[in-house]
Amino acid sequence: MGALVQIAGALLILIPFVLAQFRLLQTNSWQYLVMNALGWGILCGNAFLGAQWGFVLLEGVWALVSLWGVVALARGKAPAGE
Repeated sequence: MGALVQIAGALLILIPFVLAQFRLLQTNSWQYLVMNALGWGILCGNAFLGAQWGFVLLEGVWALVSLWGVVALARGKAPAGE
């Protein structure tokens, strides 16, 4: 079950990344940012349960940065860097 959770989290990150590379999805879109935040959040939670603190830090920060972009969009502003 743990492996399926990890795969789901990874797919939520990889799918929008691949779509963005093919210019099918913009990195400042709701879809991209929400999928990234969910994917990184899932992987952060999984790393936390496994006491993998380096990955908790990496994935947790990445999830927070993605959420920051979602909040910026919700406020009607483009995320930083766009």
